[in-house]
Amino acid sequence: MSDNFDRAFSVVVGIEGGYVNDPEDPGGETKYGLSKRANPDLDIKNLTLDQAKDRYLTRYWNPYGLDRLEWGKALLVFDTAVNGGNHQRWYSMYAGYPIKEFAQAFQAEHMLYLASLPGWAHDGRGWARRAFNIYDQAVN
Repeated sequence: MSDNFDRAFSVVVGIEGGYVNDPEDPGGETKYGLSKRANPDLDIKNLTLDQAKDRYLTRYWNPYGLDRLEWGKALLVFDTAVNGGNHQRWYSMYAGYPIKEFAQAFQAEHMLYLASLPGWAHDGRGWARRAFNIYDQAVN
């Protein structure tokens, strides 16, 4: 496990927060950003932070080889893997860009994707704030 993973996990979990069961959230019951829909094997309500960290590492960090990326790019790809979107295609399109240009292009693709989702009317402001927050942390 890398320092970048620990740092990225802290950022994402800080945004995701604790237990929520919003009937308008297509993921359903969610804790630390892990939804019951995407993780039917987890007891979401009783999920511990350590269990969440392990799931993030094995499902959203390691499979994409994010230890090989510099901090900002790793954070952007990790957050998008967690939050949804075609992060692998976007990463391929912009991989050679310096971090600021990469982050701008990558988050622009992510925002277009989010705006196309049916939940945009209900959750779009929060998703946009999240995208700008992650951008800021990736480039600074």
